[in-house]
Amino acid sequence: MRVLVVQNYDNTGLGQVGAALAEAGADLDVRLPYKGDPLPEDATGHDAMVVLGGGQNALADDEYPYFPALLELTRDFAGKDRAVLGICLGSQLLARAFGGENRIGGANEFGWRGVSLTPDAKADPVLGALPEEFPIFQWHDDTFDLPQDAVRLAGNDVAENQAFRVGRAIYGFQFHFEADQPMVKDWSTSFASTIASRHPDWADRLDGEMAVNGPDADAAGMAIARAWVATI
Repeated sequence: MRVLVVQNYDNTGLGQVGAALAEAGADLDVRLPYKGDPLPEDATGHDAMVVLGGGQNALADDEYPYFPALLELTRDFAGKDRAVLGICLGSQLLARAFGGENRIGGANEFGWRGVSLTPDAKADPVLGALPEEFPIFQWHDDTFDLPQDAVRLAGNDVAENQAFRVGRAIYGFQFHFEADQPMVKDWSTSFASTIASRHPDWADRLDGEMAVNGPDADAAGMAIARAWVATI
């Protein structure tokens, strides 16, 4: 199993998705196109692709000129029936790749927040075994309208489209299910100044909110990660 990992920003790793891929014995091909790494021309050499998050928005082609090629690569993976996973910015790029409209701003979430599954999620191979509602880590400002043929799988009162599927195994997740408690603590240190500028009380809230939400969020995230890996 050879998996292409597209990292779009510094200090954004695979987290629990990496753990699930390691369990499956996957060979990872990590590319950092924002630092100049080339993307593959097509999906031929890979069985799946993961597109990670970042601080930029999904329409920032001028600053990140590889975005259009990444959209085309995503469509090639779909055309070859190979699994794709997009997280946060990755989900916004997936929506764009298949004709959804990106909405920049107006959907601000940070910290652990609840999401609710849709009725269609009950029969979904990745989300079907999860509770109807669970907490999960969020960090985003933007959202999107679903592509025409997408199946909506989860939402909340801030972002109606928190998870969706296109075809058999193209999944977009607005929420950071890969971010377990150690990753959230690392982000809280690595991005401390950025977080403090918008959430000045976060350092004081972190341990308490993590104690309340972290175990359930980690369990849900790991279940999603393993179930998606099983689609590859």
